[in-house]
Amino acid sequence: MPTADTQPWTVVVLTEEAFGDVDARNVAALHAAERAEGQDVRHLVLVPADSRRNLLADVLDHVSLGEFREAVADLRAGQPSADAARADAEAALRATLEALRAEGLTAEGRTTDDDPLPAVRRALADEPDARELVVVTRPHAVEDTFHADWASKARDTLGVPVLHVYAGTTRLG
Repeated sequence: MPTADTQPWTVVVLTEEAFGDVDARNVAALHAAERAEGQDVRHLVLVPADSRRNLLADVLDHVSLGEFREAVADLRAGQPSADAARADAEAALRATLEALRAEGLTAEGRTTDDDPLPAVRRALADEPDARELVVVTRPHAVEDTFHADWASKARDTLGVPVLHVYAGTTRLG
């Protein structure tokens, strides 16, 4: 029978887009030592179907990063339909689970509504062994500056450690 130190535990991962190799390696590295010691670390991935994005904030984010073409593309695209947002979220979830499993991690997941924080709150309540939240997003100049991003809101309300990593990098948010 496992001791208290080797009981399985869960890391909740919230991401707004599909993981690439860098993101999967970052998450795998977080608890590599624990896994090497035989601890069972599971990952529960949540991906929101974001059909109500703040277009102004998205455009400002792109402009602040010098991504002018992306800013124009966002303006032209407008808000995605609920069906398109759900399909994008499901595709991102599949790719993220595949990337995490390729790193040897145990991972499962689901999509959420536009605002993922209620789903994160439920996941933490439903998973009594959940110990932390890892948020992986693109840089969001407006939300990050004013602490209105998911990670900041989670830190203020959820009562678990929250790590915010920018997608495709090793930079912390």
